[in-house]
Amino acid sequence: MINRRSFLFSAATPLLARKKKMTPLERVDAALRGVASDRPPFTLWHHFGLEAQGPEAHARATLDFHARYGADIVKVMSDFAYPNEQGVLATPFPAQLRALELIRDGLGGSKHFVETVFNPWNVAEKLTSKDEVARMHREAPARLKQWLSTIAQSEANHAKSARERGVSGIFLAIANAQDGVLTLDDYRESSEPFDRIVIEAVNDLPLNIIHLHGPKVYVEHFLRSWKGVTIHYSEAETGFSLAEAHALYPGTLMGGIDHRSYRNLSVEQLRTAARRARDLASPNLIVAPGCSVPDDCTPKELLLLRKAIEKL
Repeated sequence: MINRRSFLFSAATPLLARKKKMTPLERVDAALRGVASDRPPFTLWHHFGLEAQGPEAHARATLDFHARYGADIVKVMSDFAYPNEQGVLATPFPAQLRALELIRDGLGGSKHFVETVFNPWNVAEKLTSKDEVARMHREAPARLKQWLSTIAQSEANHAKSARERGVSGIFLAIANAQDGVLTLDDYRESSEPFDRIVIEAVNDLPLNIIHLHGPKVYVEHFLRSWKGVTIHYSEAETGFSLAEAHALYPGTLMGGIDHRSYRNLSVEQLRTAARRARDLASPNLIVAPGCSVPDDCTPKELLLLRKAIEKL
């Protein structure tokens, strides 16, 4: 027969378990599984602009940033240029691979880290220009598709090499899947197949993230047609609520913080935004700005999201 003390302890056990502090790995794994955690996992990032100083400086800045600001996921920026070479490349970003090795060793398995990759269309724009890629799309679509296929296969090789260095996934940035750049039909025909090549090269990894960049992205298309990835977009820019996304998509969502106004938000305002995001999309949620926060954020400003989340 259970006594009163035993009864009270057993009744409190679920609450105590919920309040137990989890590790960053445990929080992210819980979000990926869609189960409750002590608080939502979060991350944030910006560009360091250190590529000219080599992979060691890039890795050191990445590790220092995430140690100081406490993100549960380490998003590795990728600002090394894609080489202007012909054919499929086995290693398009050798310096980045070295940085991933250093970041892996520095983290020592304490956190998930993901490698940023810009989609093939964006790489083609960087190698030429937005106008040139748009012209090829109009006048030489078959040639453009062949070029995008070559870039995609090279980036797939890079993704596999990143997997060998311990990443938990690829953060694939897609900026052309939006009104004003391509129609949805054009994106599906001329760009999406090559984006899928990159992700599918490492589709066994747990934390592949699709970043939909811009205010007019086709959010609903990705929610309905992509599976097994974390979908990240700016709720504030697009007007597509996390509640709508959560209703459509059974997987993990990422967002909830307006990156455009990040520098002007107080801890309480950030906590309110994070709490709202949690209530709309939990437990399948990673709290994050909709894109990178301004590169000139002060250390005090960068620390605010951690303070907001820790007391959520």
